[in-house]
Amino acid sequence: MNRRREVIAIGGPPGSGKTTYAKRIAELLGLDYKSAGMIFREMSSELGISLVELNKLAEKEKWIDYYVDKKSLEEALKGKVVIEGHLVPWIVHEVADLKIYFYASLKTRVRRIANREGRDEKEVFFETAQREYSHALRFRRLYGIDITDLSIYDLVINTEALTIEEVNSIIERVIELYKIKTTGK
Repeated sequence: MNRRREVIAIGGPPGSGKTTYAKRIAELLGLDYKSAGMIFREMSSELGISLVELNKLAEKEKWIDYYVDKKSLEEALKGKVVIEGHLVPWIVHEVADLKIYFYASLKTRVRRIANREGRDEKEVFFETAQREYSHALRFRRLYGIDITDLSIYDLVINTEALTIEEVNSIIERVIELYKIKTTGK
């Protein structure tokens, strides 16, 4: 573990809880929180196109992913950060002290996203499936990364049948162990 940097990388598909839990981990450790998704959404807004349109554009324009990945790595190199995103753990793997993946089934994730955003589940299903397909295609093409290969993670948590409190309890225990390993206390 790199004791100076304190970098925790969080991965997982949309609706898995990765943002909620990344923020919780940042709070527990007193670290900054950053998100590759925020960078991507800002770009979508600046270009005046939807996330689906930006994902399609990114399939043709490599610079989009390179930009987001570069910004993610820059944040990780600053240290003292919890950073999350679909590809972030692979991009920052050499500087990350801990890599955690959050998972839930597509059905559950679509329901969560639709509820959170007040949208129709069928519309969310279509958009989510498109985004995930686009991500998998692009990341394999750009970097040779199979985002379904979870072997790079130190911990995988299935949030499907667990309550937020139960997942938080797991996270708190992992953070206790992380603190012991990084500080010896």
